[in-house]
Amino acid sequence: MPRGSLKARRNRVYVRAPRPRDAAAFLSAVRASRELHRGWVKPPSTRAAYAAMVARYAPSRRASAPLRHCGLLVVRREDDAIAGVINVSEIVRGSFQSAYLGYYAFAPHTGRGYMHEGLELVLAWVFRTLKLHRVEANIQPENRRSIALVEKSGFVREGYSRRYVKVGGRWRDHARYAILAEDWRARVAKRRSRRAAARESA
Repeated sequence: MPRGSLKARRNRVYVRAPRPRDAAAFLSAVRASRELHRGWVKPPSTRAAYAAMVARYAPSRRASAPLRHCGLLVVRREDDAIAGVINVSEIVRGSFQSAYLGYYAFAPHTGRGYMHEGLELVLAWVFRTLKLHRVEANIQPENRRSIALVEKSGFVREGYSRRYVKVGGRWRDHARYAILAEDWRARVAKRRSRRAAARESA
């Protein structure tokens, strides 16, 4: 779990762990997003379910305990509104060094790039601080917005998993996307080169 918030000067959002006192704002966002989430994801919708989510993603009190899951809120800087959620789950160490990515946005903050900015912060933390080698996201093929988000962040489609996850009472097919540490470093280097070239031409 990151200490404090994940921030970048250029970003309109920051990313932090969910807190018990976020319950009212979180559940209000869930209610406002029911149509947006229908068929794709089922976020916590009661205070008990939200408390269970916070407990699941809370850092262990034991310093030696390995980090297995990390849940983060994408929060808008201007008013601290919760724009979405990004979860890094099933973190495996050893020779694997991998994790799964899950996420969902909240209405009315969709389509504004907030989740992309939040995901960029999370990937930087995952690869720089956690030093993972691979992050995988499994997405229903019909969820074009979700696919566009990971593709914009450098994920590559690797395969297709039939009846992979039960969502809304049905087993649903998912497309498998992943980004490697090498992919992420290459994207960061490319962005730096473009910025340097822009400064030189200014």
